Amino acid sequence: MTAGEIPEEYLDGYAHVLADAAKTGRRLTRDELDSRRALGERAAEAGFGLRALVGAHLAATRTHWPKTDSASYESVLAAVEQAIDGFAEGYERAQRLAVRQQEAIRREFIDDLLYGRSDLGLLAERAERFGLRLSYAHAVAVAQGAVAYEEGDPAPREVEQALISRFGDRSILLTTKEGRLVCVAPGDQGEVLLYFAKQAFAATGGGRVAIGRPQQGAGGVVHSYEEALNALDLAERLDIDEPVLHAADLLVYPVLTRDRQAMAELVLGTLGPLTKARGGAQPLIDTLTAYFDSGCVAAEAARRLLLSVRALTYRLQRIHQLTGADPADPGHRYTLQTAVIGARLLDWPAQEF
Repeated sequence: MTAGEIPEEYLDGYAHVLADAAKTGRRLTRDELDSRRALGERAAEAGFGLRALVGAHLAATRTHWPKTDSASYESVLAAVEQAIDGFAEGYERAQRLAVRQQEAIRREFIDDLLYGRSDLGLLAERAERFGLRLSYAHAVAVAQGAVAYEEGDPAPREVEQALISRFGDRSILLTTKEGRLVCVAPGDQGEVLLYFAKQAFAATGGGRVAIGRPQQGAGGVVHSYEEALNALDLAERLDIDEPVLHAADLLVYPVLTRDRQAMAELVLGTLGPLTKARGGAQPLIDTLTAYFDSGCVAAEAARRLLLSVRALTYRLQRIHQLTGADPADPGHRYTLQTAVIGARLLDWPAQEF
């Protein structure tokens, strides 16, 4: 829109201000400045551009420039400066308010989307405003760094700019939630979430990223988000050092803990005797963890534990003596390994049950 297309109502009283400034040399009164600010707010709310509005004021200045001999150029120019400055102040105030309102609407939508607290039909309608079509499948990736992040922080901005530069507008929603970076993307565009994981890892200084499975519909976003959060929690409890976790690869762990009482009984029944060892059960559980994680290769397990192979072998023998289960025996190995996983998931023996 050009300056000539700006309605006259947004210049109301401007010619009078110029004429009076030329006659008296006075500055604008408080009421006149408030009037300029109010007009600026109304123009912003109506959707007019500030550049065109300033141009309209300058055009009006040329049209209504006082032609009397007594006109003081300095006084008139000062009035022009004051009037346009007041108008722009009101315009910017309305813009800031609109931005805050949009941010509040976006934050409310994100909370409802990730927690499923809204009617799914209404949520799907609101989602289109943010470029998401919830009738399709979506997947969610969550990145967690050493510190908490909020929208507007350097790390989220860096990741967002990288995603936009690489993929443009692909119905991607990037936000923060509870200090973590969150990316929602169409379920058939796995490359988007993998790229998000790469960028988030770099922006957070080596943070961990978890990717939920693609799920259908508005409720699917909640499910995928929860899967990603659970994957991060599992990684912390099991000391998984992978930078990128896929919930699909960790499905066995929720299954193992679905019946918490049964798992607790297995842990106590299988590993309980280890509490009788000198130094308690934890060093021997760590030994089993390293042994199983290294593919039951004693030399590799010893290296991970900074032990000699002989010391590791002694520990395995001690475990056999206390529990009656031989870690080297394939028949006993599954029970021991499942019990060790259960102990780590339930934080035993630190947490008693």
